[in-house]
Amino acid sequence: MKNERGILLESGTNELEIVEFTVGNNKFGINVIKVKEIINPVSVIPIPHSHPYVEGIMELRGEVLPVVNLANVLGYPPSSTSEKDKFIVSEFNKMKVIFHVHHVNQIHRISWENIEKPTGMYQGADSQIIGVIKFSGEMILLLDFEKILVDINPDSGINVQQVKKLGKRERSNKRLVVVEDSPLLRKLLEDTLVEAGFYNIEFFENGLDALNYLEKESGDKNTQDVVQLVITDIEMPQMDGHHLTKRIKDNPQLAHLPVIIFSSLITEDLRHKGQRVGANGQVSKPEIAELILLVDEHIL
Repeated sequence: MKNERGILLESGTNELEIVEFTVGNNKFGINVIKVKEIINPVSVIPIPHSHPYVEGIMELRGEVLPVVNLANVLGYPPSSTSEKDKFIVSEFNKMKVIFHVHHVNQIHRISWENIEKPTGMYQGADSQIIGVIKFSGEMILLLDFEKILVDINPDSGINVQQVKKLGKRERSNKRLVVVEDSPLLRKLLEDTLVEAGFYNIEFFENGLDALNYLEKESGDKNTQDVVQLVITDIEMPQMDGHHLTKRIKDNPQLAHLPVIIFSSLITEDLRHKGQRVGANGQVSKPEIAELILLVDEHIL
């Protein structure tokens, strides 16, 4: 199973595996790549004056890790059957965090094409939901775990001050395509890229929309005259960043475009997946200064 999973994710097939869990009466999902292990709850030490989402801290194999109670995050009451509660130990954005959930069900393999983007009618500006999966007559909600951590600690997100330290530059004639499904991160990326001198930016919520745009542009003219570089997240409904990168590099009219993957899933263990699909660079969120320097390197 482990080898099969590696082949699946390395080939850029636009599929993923999720761990399905419940909080209250609703089912939610987290990308398997973010999950280190699932354990039974142990004693948690409360921290005075901590954020309401944070249940406390605990020690796991010599590391002191924060425990985030997802019932608190989502506004649900505590579990009525606490003996079934689980701790999901996760790692992303170069951080390890434990999420307290009410029950862990099973693992599903699905296509990003089957994940719908929440509409503005029910998502709302402060929603933690980034995708809706229709599965076996039920719905599984994908949570925006990056946003949850930024809500708890804003300093863990993209910081425009890092870009200001790089100094002024003239990049207004450079055109970028940025693909990011999170409204919060799109706004942060826009603010920081503008601060870095990039004013000509096309934003897309998923890889499919971005690819359609690039293919349309390439049909009329040399895309290099219009777009100099693509920045993409990995986890996105409809088409993920690995598959988008593969489709760009497999297209003779687009293959010249540098593609930089900017994702919370960039680790030394997973970096080879982006290399496999032809990414020109990979940066872990929230290292925005590193991203800007890499963009400069590929569009000079």
